[in-house]
Amino acid sequence: MSDTESYSYAKAGVDIAAGNALVRAIAPLAKATRRPGANAELGGFGGFFDLKAAGYDDPLLVAANDGVGTKLKLAIDHNAHDGVGIDLVAMCANDLIVQGAEPLFFLDYYATGKLESGVAERVIAGIAEGCKQAGCALIGGETAEMPGMYAAGDYDLAGFCVGAVERSQALTGNKVKAGDVLLGLASSGVHSNGFSLVRRLAADKGWKLDRPAIFDNEVLLIDALMAPTRIYVKSLLPLVRDGKINALAHITGGGLLENIPRVLPEGTHAVVDADGWEQPRLMAFLQAQGHIEPEEMARTFNCGVGMVLAVDADVADAVTAELEAAGETVVRVGLVEAGEKGCTVKGSQETWSAKADWTATHLG
Repeated sequence: MSDTESYSYAKAGVDIAAGNALVRAIAPLAKATRRPGANAELGGFGGFFDLKAAGYDDPLLVAANDGVGTKLKLAIDHNAHDGVGIDLVAMCANDLIVQGAEPLFFLDYYATGKLESGVAERVIAGIAEGCKQAGCALIGGETAEMPGMYAAGDYDLAGFCVGAVERSQALTGNKVKAGDVLLGLASSGVHSNGFSLVRRLAADKGWKLDRPAIFDNEVLLIDALMAPTRIYVKSLLPLVRDGKINALAHITGGGLLENIPRVLPEGTHAVVDADGWEQPRLMAFLQAQGHIEPEEMARTFNCGVGMVLAVDADVADAVTAELEAAGETVVRVGLVEAGEKGCTVKGSQETWSAKADWTATHLG
């Protein structure tokens, strides 16, 4: 620029008009997520939520925030933006239901160097869809255009969700005891954890992501990898409110091995038997491509189980039937035993391609 040329925000790389257009475009998406307690009108400096209108008497508020991780890099590199908003909501909403809390409202943070036409709208449409699946209202967010902070085409996402649970129904793990049955709810794929390893494998092995997956010729490999995280809120909430669930563990980073102990009281040990369910073909593909040991699978990926429930043995069958009626695929994954707080995942020879019987243990 010349010494006399007038500077402007636009010349510095920030397009205020594009930001305003985005707000107008997403307003109907947010409005579609309305629920009791939220009016979902965007444009103010904050979003209101009326707990009394949501029907709570003695609520505890529960808050969670998360991102999507390096799954976003696959989305950016392969123009696969439509599901990552669901992932964003899922990572937060599933973390609330494990405390017994109903997700009430959600806020998102979308940051990029330059707003790309259509990309932000696709991402936020996914966030709105995730909110509908979780039953929470999208009441606000922040779209930050920051030239120089991100490479061309890159963006980052963060989500913030607040839920509520009646004080008497909060899940803290104190109800879990030896003899409880562990039930697993099927995942929809890799969900949103382990993608640094997935991307490393894709690069090193030269995967053709835009071609049909070798384990399922009807699905492109990129679509199998990008399948949105399953949101378990609506199927689990009635059981939580009926007092039929003693604890819930959301299987995210750390896998089965490290997430289950997070909801166990001292003196209890979870024993997961991997022989109890069939390894999904996508997981078998990842394991074979990376020559990944079963123990590493148990602490890296969800291995086909996105949520684990601890329930009384005498209600396990009834809980299974209720969840199946709600559309979930349920498997018995193990038991809670007396012992040092932690989790053991074990399998027989050939389970998860093992050459011999195997065991992996995490304490704490």
